[in-house]
Amino acid sequence: MIKFKHAKPLLFCILLAMALAPVQLSAQIVSEPIINATLQGKIVDSISGLPLEGVTVQLEAVTHTVKTDEKGNFHFVTGQKLPLTLMLSYVGYQAQKLVVQSSPVLIRLQPSSDNLEEVVVVGYTTVGKKNLIGSVEKVALKELSSIPAGSFDAQLQGKVAGVQVSSNTGVPGEALNIRLRGATSINANNNPLYVIDGVFVNAESLQTLNTGGKASSPIADLNPSDIEYIEVLKDAEATALYGSRGANGVILITTRRGKNGQSAKVDVNIYAGRAKAAKLWDLTSGPEHAELVNEYNRNVGKPEPFVPAAQGGRGLPAEQLTYDRLAEAFRTAGLYNADLSLYGGSDKTAYYLAAAYNKQESILRPIAFDRASFRFNLDQTVNERLKVGTSNAISRTGRNQGRAGDGPQGGILQAALHTPTYLSPYNDAGELVGRAGFDNLTLLLDNYDVGSVSLRYIGNVYGEYQITPNLKFRSTFSVDYNQYDEHEYWNKFLIAGSPSGSATSAISQATTWTNEQTLTYRRRLGSRHSFGLLLGNTLQSSTFSLTSATGKGFASNDFKIIGSAANTTSFQDWDKYNLASFFGRVDYGFDDRYLIDFSLRADGSSKFSKGYQWGYFPAVGLAWRLSKEPFLQDIAFISDLKIRSSYGVTGNQSGISSFASRQLWSGVNAAYRGVAGMFPEQLADERLSWEQTAQFNIGLDAALFKNALAFGFNYYDKRTRDGLLTAVLPGTTGYDSYLNNAAEISNKGFELSLNSTNIQRDHFAWTSSFNIARNVNNIERLGKPMNFGSRDLILFKEGSPMYSFWVYKQLYVDPQTGDAVYEDVNGDGKITTDDRQILGSIWPDFFGGLANNFTYRNWDLSTFLSFSVGNEIYNHNRFFGEAGGARDAARVIFSSNLDRWQQPGDRTDIPRSDGINNNNYKDGGGRWLEDGSYLRLRSLSLGYNLPAAALDRLSLTKLRVYLQATNLFTWTKYSGLDPESAASSSANEQGIDLGTPPQPRSFQLGVNLTL
Repeated sequence: MIKFKHAKPLLFCILLAMALAPVQLSAQIVSEPIINATLQGKIVDSISGLPLEGVTVQLEAVTHTVKTDEKGNFHFVTGQKLPLTLMLSYVGYQAQKLVVQSSPVLIRLQPSSDNLEEVVVVGYTTVGKKNLIGSVEKVALKELSSIPAGSFDAQLQGKVAGVQVSSNTGVPGEALNIRLRGATSINANNNPLYVIDGVFVNAESLQTLNTGGKASSPIADLNPSDIEYIEVLKDAEATALYGSRGANGVILITTRRGKNGQSAKVDVNIYAGRAKAAKLWDLTSGPEHAELVNEYNRNVGKPEPFVPAAQGGRGLPAEQLTYDRLAEAFRTAGLYNADLSLYGGSDKTAYYLAAAYNKQESILRPIAFDRASFRFNLDQTVNERLKVGTSNAISRTGRNQGRAGDGPQGGILQAALHTPTYLSPYNDAGELVGRAGFDNLTLLLDNYDVGSVSLRYIGNVYGEYQITPNLKFRSTFSVDYNQYDEHEYWNKFLIAGSPSGSATSAISQATTWTNEQTLTYRRRLGSRHSFGLLLGNTLQSSTFSLTSATGKGFASNDFKIIGSAANTTSFQDWDKYNLASFFGRVDYGFDDRYLIDFSLRADGSSKFSKGYQWGYFPAVGLAWRLSKEPFLQDIAFISDLKIRSSYGVTGNQSGISSFASRQLWSGVNAAYRGVAGMFPEQLADERLSWEQTAQFNIGLDAALFKNALAFGFNYYDKRTRDGLLTAVLPGTTGYDSYLNNAAEISNKGFELSLNSTNIQRDHFAWTSSFNIARNVNNIERLGKPMNFGSRDLILFKEGSPMYSFWVYKQLYVDPQTGDAVYEDVNGDGKITTDDRQILGSIWPDFFGGLANNFTYRNWDLSTFLSFSVGNEIYNHNRFFGEAGGARDAARVIFSSNLDRWQQPGDRTDIPRSDGINNNNYKDGGGRWLEDGSYLRLRSLSLGYNLPAAALDRLSLTKLRVYLQATNLFTWTKYSGLDPESAASSSANEQGIDLGTPPQPRSFQLGVNLTL
């Protein structure tokens, strides 16, 4: 007998195999599916009829699902018999359940007004909008694309409650001012933080050349067409995790990406258009100008210059010609844009590639803007736990720049606007010559050579690792690099180049690299409890370098290289600072009804001295969804109702020198007999520390009538303490000033947003959105008043708003004498600077926007209005243009002077001309301070989508042709060209309009197609 050592285990295996064999055989026999029905169908948009790709189709009581393809088609094989019950779901559309009786079937999905399930990005994580505690608003690309602006921040105007955007100028690609819930700082930066796909972006202009106070916008380096959506974080709960960067609000930009399982698509967007100034300044003719000059001379007892030439004069007023220089300076500008993108994805890879070119001419010659850009975004799922990806944007932005605004020599509008209309551009020899201290406009335009080129890279790489189903680690490394190359050349024909030419070249480089790590834990306990924990850190380093050279004295106009100049000078600058941060957040929700979160961020900055480098910024938020309470369950018209509140502290250190707290010495290369030397430049402040802003917010969100009407309301109270401020020192100290913490500023206000679906039917829809906001700004503490702007027109004073206007209040013009009468504030019987007073500010009482969107079958129509009520603007153009004949051949005269006082009994607000800076024409006169309120039809767009049948024949997914207009009408009492104009891009010199081209009225014809 043969014995087996492992007989029992072997026998067990044999018996188990024999037992399983029939089961396996049986399984093989019944594995063939029983097909009782094959369902085919197509799903389209109920209004436009265009196919929808990616709709999830599921049979009731079956787990298997399919998705529609790029044509909107789906195919289902099932063991069930017709009729079948289908359940359909698609983001942005109403979920639908319907019974299908036969195949094939055409299904129309209706767009949804329910955005409660929308996901919002907040502080390194995402949250459903229904559970949102902070004040956050989301804007999609389609809401911005109707404005052909050089940068996306200009497209935000009027779109988000509490976000005040002032375009300042009609020059494309120039910096504008954007404020979220007011301004919090005098010397530090008031701009919001921009984050693009997780990359912290430098929004400070690198321009060094003087263009009359204007500056280029680094935000214009980003192609707006690459944007998927923008989220604006406004309160402390939403911004606290950004710590020192979030004091002025945060703007998160998410660019377009491909989706997993998405078929490859190609989008093409092309438009071309024309732009023109809606109006220009109304000037006196040559004869009128001459008559006003004569009148002034009679008023002051001087001889009249415009008398017959035989008497040694310039000729009679009626003999003067009129020369229109504005027509030469302004043009009908061209607008051109082309975008091409390829995107899609497989089960594990998603990609997006895009290239674009945009060119915009300014209505003011020869200024122009052009941008070429490329973007590549990739997301790769390596395995079920690891995901990696990258976002990359490269752009080249070119600018033909011009000196506009309160400009130096070489100012285009100074030559065009301020040269008297009776002065010929030619001298007696027939040569083009400058007049009235300004360049000859023709020579200036023909020889203008001022420009810049910006090379920009913004990108990052990331890795995500799912440690457990509830625990995820993410690490990112990002870079923002900007090389800004600028130049100007003035030949000997121009005043700035007299007598033998002048050239300047400068190259600036700004680099910011950031490394971040986050660890996120999320878990749901049972059906009612949700818990989240976030821990992270950030390391950042920013460097800046500038090298510039200037050459004067060229052999001829043919030489422009600085090395060929007779005299050269150079300048170099360098700057660097580091920032280390640690942050955390914990949140808890009960039954999606009671929500709370707490966050803390610690920032350490190298800008401050030891012992003061670290700032700690906490925030807490609470929310109560009343609609989840039993006592509201039976109120059918309430879809959702939530009360939320938050309090937190954020910091600010932007906009100050990287070495602001240190004592600095500067070197000179020829201090004594050519020997290099040095001198003290800055006094140290070893106690300099963070500027901090505490903010309280309470809000109400509601959705009514099955989400057909939604509104959000916020009230906020912000107070900035330890404001960074430049203090002036006595000359005996050897220093001019130093930086300290010495200001307090408050901002209080409210915001209201309304979104409504007015009509939603097959083939027709009408939706509206409206927002309005009010911000009250006040300087709570400031040691000494501070003046800014031309003629000290802007005053910062304790107890008054920032950007207040400090002027003489003109009461009336005496009908008997024609003299201006001002308010004698101190009652001393004299009008002196002690009688200047604050008569308004740039802050509006209310501002906001209204949008309406209509869709009928294949047609779509959208309108957008923006408005501002109660703000003042100083019309400095009138100041120079209403001197009557006092300036004679030195300035233009506006036609408004024709309404001046001329004889006893005349009633007008324009006094007789009595000289420059005399009683009737005082620097800082209040009669040029005007109401800057306006209502502007910002955009009007009409589009047509090609029907689905025609698209199929052309093998296209989408084809839309559209016509749009911008700045079509502006209703305002302001007598200038544009109530948003500002002569300077400087943050503290807003609200003064001088020599600034207006925002143009434009028309564009374009086409969008998807292959």
